[in-house]
Amino acid sequence: MALEKQSPCKVNFLLNLLGKRPDGFHELETLIHPVPVCDRLTFDRKGTNIELTCSDRHLPTDSRNLVYRAAELFLTTAEIKDGVRIHLEKNVPTAAGLGGGSGDAAVTLLGLNELFSEPLPKTKLFELAASLGSDIPFFLQNGPAIGTGRGEQIKALEQFTCLTGKSIILVHPGFGISTPWAYKQMSNFPEAQNGKPGRADKLAALLSKDDLAGAAKEFYNSLEAPALKKYPLLVLFQEFFREQGAMTTLMSGSGSATFAIMESQSKAVNVLEAFKIKFGDKMWLAAVPLSV
Repeated sequence: MALEKQSPCKVNFLLNLLGKRPDGFHELETLIHPVPVCDRLTFDRKGTNIELTCSDRHLPTDSRNLVYRAAELFLTTAEIKDGVRIHLEKNVPTAAGLGGGSGDAAVTLLGLNELFSEPLPKTKLFELAASLGSDIPFFLQNGPAIGTGRGEQIKALEQFTCLTGKSIILVHPGFGISTPWAYKQMSNFPEAQNGKPGRADKLAALLSKDDLAGAAKEFYNSLEAPALKKYPLLVLFQEFFREQGAMTTLMSGSGSATFAIMESQSKAVNVLEAFKIKFGDKMWLAAVPLSV
């Protein structure tokens, strides 16, 4: 019997780079929050190979796809000889900074572990996830979290009650920003590349105290430095959302998706309609309650 799972995306309320590491990665701290805009994955046992299909014909369905690599790694580690058939229904845009591919890989690990009666403990799944990508361990749990190291060291947080009833607007402008490109540019922005540690804990504390107004000033993304310089359209998006009463607005991850937190779902829907009038309706857009 096929197993179906939803894979939510994420936004970074804070992404603070703390300098370059000897291994070439950046040390960072980030506060990540899940968003209920989801891809859908279906898993079934079949044959002796991995068969991946996808609703987006532009995405590869071989080892270039994180879902395929996650399935391959899981089956090898769990010493499972059976094959699997996986179908990926894509709703989250790629190269957006929303973690769509990372979430799909994490849900693949969780889904296959359930499909094969949980041969691997959760600690092993986190280990596999970290080896596949820095963002992937976050998606093995379903709440907000602080990520440190490369982002793969996850500390789960309680839900922020000050976000109850709030909604989030997501906008993807139709072009992506390469994560390697964004990090490579950071040498041109030394202040943003070498941030002061502790900002993620500070923001989490403010959100935990129901101080959304105070917390809004602490939302921050180091990677905006190169992105907003190269893509001034993203600046216009943020200016528009502020004019429309957004509680805060920021680019997520390495971009190019921009998000804005609104006081209610009705307000978010109205602002999104105004956005379409100003910028057109050809982009990928979403307005959803900020809860999973």
